[in-house]
Amino acid sequence: MNSRQSETIWRALDRFQIELPSWGFANTGTRFGKFLQPAAATTTEEKLSDAGQVHAFTGCCPSVAMHVLWDFPNGEADAENVALTAARYGVRIGAINPNVFQDQIYKYGSFGSPDENARKFAMDHMLESVRISHRTGSRDLSLWFADGSNYPGTANIRQRKRWFEEGLRELHQHLKPDQRMLVEYKPFEPAFYHTDIADWGMALLLAKAAGPQAKVLVDTGHHYQSQNIEQIVAWLLSENMLGGFHFNDRRYADDDLTLGSIDPYQVFRIFHEICFFEWETGTRADIAYMIDQSHNLKPRIEEMIQTACTAQELYARAALVDHESLARHQQRCELIDAEECLKEAFATDVRPLVRDWRKAKGLPEDPIREFRSSGYIERVTRLRAEKNTSSASSYA
Repeated sequence: MNSRQSETIWRALDRFQIELPSWGFANTGTRFGKFLQPAAATTTEEKLSDAGQVHAFTGCCPSVAMHVLWDFPNGEADAENVALTAARYGVRIGAINPNVFQDQIYKYGSFGSPDENARKFAMDHMLESVRISHRTGSRDLSLWFADGSNYPGTANIRQRKRWFEEGLRELHQHLKPDQRMLVEYKPFEPAFYHTDIADWGMALLLAKAAGPQAKVLVDTGHHYQSQNIEQIVAWLLSENMLGGFHFNDRRYADDDLTLGSIDPYQVFRIFHEICFFEWETGTRADIAYMIDQSHNLKPRIEEMIQTACTAQELYARAALVDHESLARHQQRCELIDAEECLKEAFATDVRPLVRDWRKAKGLPEDPIREFRSSGYIERVTRLRAEKNTSSASSYA
């Protein structure tokens, strides 16, 4: 590897950050149940403590996405204390995630519900979430809706679209000038006939209807099989509408597996489209990288560290693509040469350079090994094991 490539990787690692999900540190599971881990976090403070460990060992996870109902049990009254707690553990509060799918009033939807009381209840929660974001210094409001229907003819799809437009437009009015709202989409689950925001096009239209501070959030698990996610990324970049990611991997549907565990080349291709866009335009894409995975079986903190390290390596590989050569090959329709530009970068072993970068930053060269030897997991296991054994009712 030459000095230019080394400098490229170094710069890429300096600027790459990926946000941790608070719910990934708790005893989450599947719709069938969950397997308890004695060291899992049982409180918001414990989640932030665990997140602080991931950032301390990787150096690339300075913020934590929060779920309002799970992490702010007293709502807005908890905001300042949670932010101070995060700072105490070396991280900050990231995206705020409202929850409009858990309460019984959302049986037939939230913003798309035919019940006006349900729509108002959802809006009140959303507005409180915005106020929480103001008090925690959070920029992004991350919006995912479970709304939809299971049977043909049971929902007025066009009317529900209008309700969503009205709700998102009203919510947008309460953002501060430097804030954003990210509209996520999902083709199915929990609704299986139609979901109100089923794909990136619907999310794009609703975001534009909401206002200029609304962007689209791409969850890599929220697509049909074999869908070309990097094409979606390229289109959203060209429209200046790509706001963020929820990164995970999948084999079938929304499996929420570890990033890069099934198809690392897909993650690389996504990062490549972003790096290529930045090279072409000379501007940095304003994208929030976030993790959204189910840690039902793997040790939670270790899997977060594994995910962060994998993300760093794949981003570094994408940065290595020779964009000038690639653009020339594309213009000349030199198909093999163009493809080889990607394959060469993807095949590059960047791990030695990543280790050198960590060493220079005062970080452990092998984050998982160093975390295992730190004694943290043994210490929190002693403190949390009894609580985890006796409480298994909450999802997060």
